[in-house]
Amino acid sequence: MTHYIALIHKDAASSYGVSFPDVPGVFAAADTLDAAIVEAQEALSFAASDWRELTGEPFPGPRTLDDLRLDPAFLDGVADAVIAAIPLHTPVPAAA
Repeated sequence: MTHYIALIHKDAASSYGVSFPDVPGVFAAADTLDAAIVEAQEALSFAASDWRELTGEPFPGPRTLDDLRLDPAFLDGVADAVIAAIPLHTPVPAAA
């Protein structure tokens, strides 16, 4: 099963927010950490199901945590985040 690294942020007066460094524009939010992870799984699967139709590009592949740690943009966003591996349950359509 493929997993995508997610960053989970939480400010005192907000919900848990989840973003994916390898999948720009895909976000999830919920009031509890458990619900945020479930919402993140659903958002990731939903995005994968029609990414090519919407963008004309193949769905981005996941980088390893080691690879992400070499990316300055990732390091900027991870300072106060919880890192989670979110499974992708939806098969990604094959490249045309």
